[in-house]
Order: sequence, then C-alpha cells, then structure tokens
Amino acid sequence: MFHPRYEQTITLNPSGFRRRTGVCPEVFADMLEALHDWHRRKTRAGRPPALRLEEQLMLTLEFWREYRTFCHLGQDWGIHEATAHRAVVRVEDALLASGRFSLPGRRALHADTTVWTAVLVDVSEIPCERPKKTRNAGIVGRKSATP
Repeated sequence: MFHPRYEQTITLNPSGFRRRTGVCPEVFADMLEALHDWHRRKTRAGRPPALRLEEQLMLTLEFWREYRTFCHLGQDWGIHEATAHRAVVRVEDALLASGRFSLPGRRALHADTTVWTAVLVDVSEIPCERPKKTRNAGIVGRKSATP
C-alpha cells in the first residue's frame, strides 16, 4: 500500500496534478520509468528503502516545487530528514543519469535558432558563510592588559 500523500496526489485530475507537483502526469510517468530502469541496472544490494520509487519521486517533486526543508518533508512522509535527503539525491542522480531530463548546454542554446522557454530554479543547499577565525579577531585586548 502506498503512502496516503502519494495516493491523494495520483488521483488528481491532470491540471490539479500539475499544480501540485509541477509536472504533468505524462512527464511523471516518464520520470518513473527512468527510475525503474535505473533501479533494474543497480548492482549493489542493500537495505530496502523506506519509500517506494514512486513515493521517492513524489517526495523529490515536492522538494523541487515547494522547497521545504528535509525536516518538514520527512515529518510529512513519516521518515527521518536524512532519509528524505538521500531519496532526493538518489532520484536526482537517477534522472540525470538517464539523460532524458537534462537541459541542453549553453552552446546548443546559443547555436539553435528555436526559441526556448525554461524556468530554472536553484534549489541547491549552500552552507552559511561565516567569517574566518583569525588569531587577532578572538582577542579583544592585549594579554598583558587582561586581569
């Protein structure tokens, strides 16, 4: 039995499905097929994942669409945030490896005369930039003047 969030989303009409996930049901089916192909070619065995491939894809689409934290996604899907992160990374790697869901390169876009319409969203997580700790920044006064 699938997760209730997946079952609720999969039963929506095509416009509602696209509104919820960001992709139409046909693209979702293509993505799912690419995931199944990747899973069949996988050689390493291991512990079975907490979510099925369909649910992992839905979780990834939710992450891309809403850009919620992995903590919130994990709570909604009943998994740990690290498991949610692993699922998103696994799905992203599998879709990129399939070659069917990557954008053409810059040269192809400039050389081609057709008009491309695309919306690119940067959803990468970047650690906070913090100032470097230097020797002098940590000491307010001279050591000899400190009581």
